[in-house]
Amino acid sequence: MDRNTWILSIGTFINRSGAMVLLFTSLYLTDELHFSLAEAGVIMSFYGIGSVLGAYAGGWLTDRRNFYDIMVFSLISSGIVLLLLLIVTSKFYLSVVILVYAFANDMFRPANAAAIAAYSDSENRTRSVSLIRLAINLGFSVGPAAGGFVALYLGYRWLFVIDAVTSILAAVLLMVYLPRPALEKNRGEGIVLNDSNTSAYRDYAYLFFIFLVTLYAISFFQLFVSVPQYLSKECSYREDAIGLLLALNGLLVVLIEMPLVAVLEKKKGIFNFIIAGSFFVSVAFAILYAGGGLLVWVIVYTIVITFSEMLAMPFMMNHSLSRPKKERQGQYSALYSIAWGFGFILAPLAGPGIADHYGFDLMFYFFIVLGIITALGFGFLSRRINFNLNAKD
Repeated sequence: MDRNTWILSIGTFINRSGAMVLLFTSLYLTDELHFSLAEAGVIMSFYGIGSVLGAYAGGWLTDRRNFYDIMVFSLISSGIVLLLLLIVTSKFYLSVVILVYAFANDMFRPANAAAIAAYSDSENRTRSVSLIRLAINLGFSVGPAAGGFVALYLGYRWLFVIDAVTSILAAVLLMVYLPRPALEKNRGEGIVLNDSNTSAYRDYAYLFFIFLVTLYAISFFQLFVSVPQYLSKECSYREDAIGLLLALNGLLVVLIEMPLVAVLEKKKGIFNFIIAGSFFVSVAFAILYAGGGLLVWVIVYTIVITFSEMLAMPFMMNHSLSRPKKERQGQYSALYSIAWGFGFILAPLAGPGIADHYGFDLMFYFFIVLGIITALGFGFLSRRINFNLNAKD
């Protein structure tokens, strides 16, 4: 793999190591600022709104400007904005700051996707994606474990400081070690960008794919928004224990995903892995529900949801990167990021919202069913894509 991909992965690791703030913000809102579960869910949904807007802006800029500049700006600005959470406590201002932070933070995603595409080819693209995901999850294995102890012994506000510092450090690393490519190599030709036939918004199979990714994201993000609340409120787990359980997710991905993907990417039919990953979400929630909060079953839930992630996400992103023409990379990547942003808008409203009004049991039923529907949707899409390919042949 290209040296620049390794630099990107190191910068991503530094940045994601500080991202424990997102994992504990929901608990910060309920435990320290004393918002209800539903109120915390509404506030957290503004992260998703900012993520959608930031991904769209990042994709638009990536097709027209240098992805390098967008990544650096995103890391520095998101770190600075995050420090505002040290001084705001009202529902309105918390929502605004979280929205602006997410906007700045998620401008990074389409630019980073374009960078991965630029530094890889069709033969090693899935491995490049997995390397970046390994960096993300290595950061997530360090971040939650450290974040749980920071929240418990130093206080939640220190999480914001640490995350801000790591974002800025990641930007410095890219500026020092990653060469800035010539602008012309990253800018699409205007005549092609004006060709609506190449637009992602006319690729209806891809739009359905984006819808299904959103459904998957709503279910998966419960790992960060409702499951910590369930473990804290219903099962009396402390922050350090919750952090270690979340760290297990990242650690398993670090140890298993790249070897697993190296084997699976040689096989045909990547949608089979996405379908299996989607179905595993249902299995994971069924285990968590049946386990009644016992530690052994919480660990099993974490293992199963991690295998869901490892089967689905690398191949989802590979499909997103491989489908468009090069000059539309930013637009397709933006839509993919927007899907995850919409997932984060709806995840805090769906999970904590259902739990607050109807209890955690009904919430578990909801996500078991949603996982099955998502898997069936990917199965339908796979057959549709294969049919179209055979028709062209």
